[in-house]
Amino acid sequence: MPKISSDTLWELAAAEVRDRDTGGGLEDGGEPVSERTVFLMGSKAGGKTSILLRCLDRDEPSKQTLALEYTFGRRARGHNTPKDIAHLWELGGGTSLSDLVQIPITPVSIRSLSVILILDLSKPNALWGTMEKLLQAAQAQVEKVSSQAQRVEKAKAGAKHQTSVHSATRVLPKDYPDRELISPFPVSLLIIGSKYDIFQEFDSDKRKVVSKTLRFVAHYYAASLIFTSIKSESLMSKTKSFFSHLAFGLDRGKTVSSDSTKPLIIPAGSDSFSQIGSPPTTDVDITSLHAKNPKDLWKKVYEHVFPPESTSEQRELKDPAKDPQYSEPQIDAMRTQKDQELEQYKRNAAKLWKGLELETRDN
Repeated sequence: MPKISSDTLWELAAAEVRDRDTGGGLEDGGEPVSERTVFLMGSKAGGKTSILLRCLDRDEPSKQTLALEYTFGRRARGHNTPKDIAHLWELGGGTSLSDLVQIPITPVSIRSLSVILILDLSKPNALWGTMEKLLQAAQAQVEKVSSQAQRVEKAKAGAKHQTSVHSATRVLPKDYPDRELISPFPVSLLIIGSKYDIFQEFDSDKRKVVSKTLRFVAHYYAASLIFTSIKSESLMSKTKSFFSHLAFGLDRGKTVSSDSTKPLIIPAGSDSFSQIGSPPTTDVDITSLHAKNPKDLWKKVYEHVFPPESTSEQRELKDPAKDPQYSEPQIDAMRTQKDQELEQYKRNAAKLWKGLELETRDN
């Protein structure tokens, strides 16, 4: 690949198109350039942008994410060495815009795709619903484009240069804990619990429920899990290591912390169901919950402690025009005026049609 002279989106996009048939590129020295895609999604106003900026060492104020935003990161492996590229997508709006997962998750990106799910620990009642909906949307899209890519590859069976296709099934090592009992997410997954500085002030029993539940979910999906806060340099440093592991293939460190009284730091493969134990509950009989499977049991126990938020509010915010984070006073005022005019037109039209019907009957 020709050497990129400046860091512009057009050049990076052009470079990606040129490399689609080869899965990578070469700098002037002939060394391969690594290109990875990281897709961030999670709780609305959960700190996704702030965490991303800190992981990229960008000293700039974070802004509210408008729907879906793209940026990129570059990192040199050493002196006079090629700069690896990370394509970074961030989904805003919590679960309301989950349909947009189809943009960053494509047959090209899944070859080197990782997903980061950022959950707001300070809002535990919305946590399970957010996690469930976003992971389902991302997983369905990964499996869809993987299937499409595999069909295309089969159609090109006679071609000399075939593009390798990412399977929708992640292959884990044979010694991976509980390998036969878990359901690995189809691509590498990192779950980040944000706003730990607020979460640590919660009642200890509630912290334990959240911590153990997220440990179960992370292990079930063969994901890594870390709790963090942008107010803690130590936690952000560890979070950056996990991020850089996905974005640039760097070592994520060997630190493991599974104590629910402390911030969790659990790399994928470092936990097990036996270490996690059963769902933490004292005021409900687990056998009475009628769960379909272990994940459903954890969900029922979790939502018994933290009842989910009203879905009516979530449905109302499905329309981004009604979401306060996208407010524009002048535009909103004009929109309100046009909505009123539309309603008046509908009423007038209804009266007209009613009048026509009466005239028809009289005739």
